[in-house]
Amino acid sequence: MVQEEKTSTNPEPRDAPLHRFAGLRLVSLLTLCSRVLGLVRDILMASRFGNGPLLDAFTVAFRIPNLARRLFGEGALSTAFLPTLVGRLENQDHQSAWRLSTAVLVTLAGTLSMIVLVGETGLLTGRAQLPSDHPVSFLLELTAIMLPYLLLICLAAQISAIFHALGRFGWPALSPVVLNLVWILALVGTGGSDWSLKTQMRIVCWAILVAGVIQLLLPLLVLRKHGFRFIAATTEDRETVRQIARTMVPILLGLSVTQLNVLADSLIAWGMSAQEGFAASDWRPLNAGTASALYLGQRLYQFPIGVFGVALGTVLFPRFARHAEQRQFSLLADDLLDGMKLVLAIGIPAGVGLIVIAHPLAEVLFQRGEFNADDTLQTSHMIRAYGVGVWAFCSLLIVNRAYFAMRDYSTPLRIGIATVITNLVLNFTLIWPLGGAGLALATSLASMFQVLVSIRLMKSRLNELRWSVLIPALWKSLLATSMMALACWSVLQILELASLWRLLASLVTAVIVYLGTAKAIGLQEPFDLLSGRKK
Repeated sequence: MVQEEKTSTNPEPRDAPLHRFAGLRLVSLLTLCSRVLGLVRDILMASRFGNGPLLDAFTVAFRIPNLARRLFGEGALSTAFLPTLVGRLENQDHQSAWRLSTAVLVTLAGTLSMIVLVGETGLLTGRAQLPSDHPVSFLLELTAIMLPYLLLICLAAQISAIFHALGRFGWPALSPVVLNLVWILALVGTGGSDWSLKTQMRIVCWAILVAGVIQLLLPLLVLRKHGFRFIAATTEDRETVRQIARTMVPILLGLSVTQLNVLADSLIAWGMSAQEGFAASDWRPLNAGTASALYLGQRLYQFPIGVFGVALGTVLFPRFARHAEQRQFSLLADDLLDGMKLVLAIGIPAGVGLIVIAHPLAEVLFQRGEFNADDTLQTSHMIRAYGVGVWAFCSLLIVNRAYFAMRDYSTPLRIGIATVITNLVLNFTLIWPLGGAGLALATSLASMFQVLVSIRLMKSRLNELRWSVLIPALWKSLLATSMMALACWSVLQILELASLWRLLASLVTAVIVYLGTAKAIGLQEPFDLLSGRKK
């Protein structure tokens, strides 16, 4: 239970939520740019390679370094590192902060280099034992090419954590833009060539590696302009790094359950789908392309999560850590509640909107080239299943960071273990009646379980928290979302236009109806997010 809050001679003013969350709109805008570029790259990938074994192999291979980024880079290590770094900066001890940062970067680089070396050895050895035309052989080859990206992007994530501790969010938010631009250039550059599709896929993988180098070096150069220097660590700093490493163990699962569930979904989808070179059987109930459809569905549900949920969590976490360091727990509770109000006001309509427009959205974005109508239908089922859990995915980004800011790592860990088990049980229960969409729905339901339990237990950890203030925002958001969904669905049913224009008309209608209803019933959070005005 949290101890009594320390008094402060200069208490922080309790401004309106968006005023307190300085940097939210900047991060959201840059993330929106990244997500739009990400959609462009996914459209090009789907059109070039189709929804089949080739793209399946790439999506599974890319998940490994991407998961490492989420687990060790942006996830557990940054979560354990940032509160300690904030504490040193709060004491105006920049030299000490730079020594700690140096120690973390050097230790991480050495550890991940060994992991990459061992991984490359295993991948290349395994590939040598298989025929060149075996589907697993190509999967291992792509994984071997992209594995060093793990090292580059995890180091870049720690550079971003230093920026966040300094209260600067712009450059870290630009990092994904770099990846998407380089990726798109690789696709455009290979378009129209006589190279085989496998060769073009290899070039894309090498381009991702080049992007990782840029993502690491560019922010590092900018950080030096803010005073950062590599300074040799002391014995105390090295001991602090060991403490951070020990702290990572419970954070690892508690913060990254969703990513672990997503990886499990992809592996199950790939392993239980009909594949070239594998005989069909009753134990492979999923259609070919299920892993690719899952990936594309995840990319679309992650759009609102990245633009809003990740941006809000990124801006909130240093603030949570600062309040916890100063023992200003009532301010931490206020920020958490205001963050959750924004999640309800944005996450619920975003998820329901994805459910309503899933098919026309997949059709407009992906149905061209090798991506046919059956692939569109398969992908739309994934989008709907993931849309169910958008509000929960966003909420977890906020609630878990509040736990970690208060150095409570055991509660998210226990809930995370239960969630992973729940997801696996649901996976193997739902794939038989629902096919691949059962995997996506299992992740959504497991995340809903995780956030509800986390919210229930947060009250015992933070006495100042009054969850009851969320009830009016919840009901208002549900009412406005219901009106929005009805209007959006009606437009899709009534209009007989090309898919693009039907989709645009439904989106415009959805925004107008939601904001109009929100204005009429007094739901203020969407307007705070748009205007940033103070209450």
